[in-house]
Amino acid sequence: MDGFINLLKPPGMSSNDAVGFARRLLPRGTRVGHGGTLDPDAAGVLPVCVGRAARLFDYIIDKQKTYIAELRLGIETDTQDAGGQIVSRHDANAVTGADIRAVLPRFVGEIDQIPPAYSAIKRDGRRMYDLARRGEAVELEPRRVSVHSIEYLRRTGPHSHMLRVSCGKGVYIRTLCHDIGRALGVGGHMAFLLRSEAGAFHVNDACTLEELEAASDAGALDGLLAPMDALLQQFPALRLDRRFERPVCNGCPIQPAWHHARFAAGDVVRIYLEDTFAGMAQADEENTLRFRAMLMERN
Repeated sequence: MDGFINLLKPPGMSSNDAVGFARRLLPRGTRVGHGGTLDPDAAGVLPVCVGRAARLFDYIIDKQKTYIAELRLGIETDTQDAGGQIVSRHDANAVTGADIRAVLPRFVGEIDQIPPAYSAIKRDGRRMYDLARRGEAVELEPRRVSVHSIEYLRRTGPHSHMLRVSCGKGVYIRTLCHDIGRALGVGGHMAFLLRSEAGAFHVNDACTLEELEAASDAGALDGLLAPMDALLQQFPALRLDRRFERPVCNGCPIQPAWHHARFAAGDVVRIYLEDTFAGMAQADEENTLRFRAMLMERN
């Protein structure tokens, strides 16, 4: 079995636990991974890589993601979300939706973001959240991340507001909420998070753990698998005819004489043998494509 499962991860479960749940339902020995970690308290789309699709992990984590986040103003926590300890309180009664809309443009585009102390980032081989739990203060350098858009949706409570965030990889939504609260002068944290989109996968099409288990019981797991190239449509495609099957299956560089396409150095390309997805390759300065992820069996 090879492909992707669009899994709806529930809150209260880690991404690794969700993958473990799927692994127990798949044939013994099937390789399983996920495309982008969700915090345990968050819910939403978790692309699960099955079989050879795990080789494509590096190509799906850069995909655009969309989140629905609830910003709770007036309270800051040490984890920047609702599960942390309160570290400060401020009066947020005067903050309006218009005030929030006014500061949002500061956080759109290429921005510098300092990751939260409670994160899975490693420092000297140790996870930051382990250091934070021991009370070891560690200064993290700002990271350059890309936020494509932030849309104010509505007020959900006296001090709570719903936002839709579209961003690239590496963006901490809870840090975004924390920083927006700081920009408003009242502090804030992320009270709720739903990942509604991850690349080509949407929450409306995601299957629950219960649906996954039911499909397994019915012997119908194949019906939940999206093709291996489902998350890769942003990359250009090159189709070769069957006379190149042997060199392609052996991972040989694809010479310019084999095709009439022109790619810039560094371009990543989906390679097909007619309609069979063969893997991902990268172009060099001479327009030769070299495989970076092989999906075909070697001859």
